[in-house]
Amino acid sequence: MIQTMRWYGPKDPVSLQYIRQAGASGVVHAMHEIKNGKVWSLDALKKRKAEIEAAGLTWKVVESLPVTEAMKTRTGTFQEHIDNYKISLINLGKIGVEVVCYNFMPVLDWTRTQLAYPLENGATALRFDWSHLAAFDCFILKRKNAEKDYSQQLLAEAKRFFEHSTQDDKQQLEDAIIAGLPGSEEGYTLAGLQKAIDTYVAIDEQKAQEYLKLFLDEILPTAESAGVAMAIHPDDPPHAFFGLPRIMSKASDIKRLLSDNDSVYNGVTFCTGSFGARADNDLVQMVKDYGKHIHFVHLRSTKRDASGSFYEDNHLEGDVPMPAVVYELLEIEKQYGRQLPMRPDHGHQMLDDLKKPLAHPGYTGIGRLKGLAEIRGVINGIEFMHNR
Repeated sequence: MIQTMRWYGPKDPVSLQYIRQAGASGVVHAMHEIKNGKVWSLDALKKRKAEIEAAGLTWKVVESLPVTEAMKTRTGTFQEHIDNYKISLINLGKIGVEVVCYNFMPVLDWTRTQLAYPLENGATALRFDWSHLAAFDCFILKRKNAEKDYSQQLLAEAKRFFEHSTQDDKQQLEDAIIAGLPGSEEGYTLAGLQKAIDTYVAIDEQKAQEYLKLFLDEILPTAESAGVAMAIHPDDPPHAFFGLPRIMSKASDIKRLLSDNDSVYNGVTFCTGSFGARADNDLVQMVKDYGKHIHFVHLRSTKRDASGSFYEDNHLEGDVPMPAVVYELLEIEKQYGRQLPMRPDHGHQMLDDLKKPLAHPGYTGIGRLKGLAEIRGVINGIEFMHNR
């Protein structure tokens, strides 16, 4: 596999030099400074590519070229945004980008309720807790009829958490959910979040699936001509909340995606952490079934509890059978004669990084270096055993 790490641009405290020192050969990157819905110009892309290559790295994967809320709801300026998206895809193809990772998650992209969950060894991790989410939904956001979405037990846990939380605790929860995590495309106020949720009042799961198909109907011909594969990222977490539709959470969603738009350029970002947060997803079987359409890989592991809450575990621990998944991914590479770009995802904040501001939660340097080293060891071990 092509070993990469995510880079957030010139202001990222984890520099290109650090990424190269970690053993990666490439970066996964996006033009975060360009406003969503606008064109990524060829000149800007050439300049950024030259900067990356000057550091001895490659840039073959974009994460993400944002699908705006207008595009997801097909309202307002959505057609202008789609037209601009096509131009950006053409320009990305011209500089040699081969894969665009995108998502179709409504309003919020990946969501966590805790950005520095303390682990037994003193490191911190990202965590998603259903009782904390319910507390935010019912008692901070105060979404209309929110209580109907939760069990009585979960509501009791949420109320207990809220009543025993300090004002700082509540503010940290609010910030974690709505301020905008790394890679997310929007940050909201409480009022802004409720307004954004309200735009989906007439968009259920079936309608959202239809809108994804219509988006790909328009985008895929351009992607094919540009030589750029589209790789949708699964919902994170892979469950519905805030009354919003989630349409890329399980194996059947991949099957529907590929059935709706039959193209080798239509595929998925196989995120083991996102899919693995559901106990009913068989990750190894999903790689076997849909390997032809896996264009990009995120490798991380989550540890679930009985309620479905989870935290980001070490890359080789938790509920993801990482060695088995990596083995099947290597088999896919052999079967189709191509290398899959992959990156370690959501490393722990640890060692000296604990003393630094958490600029990009989940994307500190040392935790990801550790994850990449562990995955590299698994890859080398599998290849050694295969070649004996």
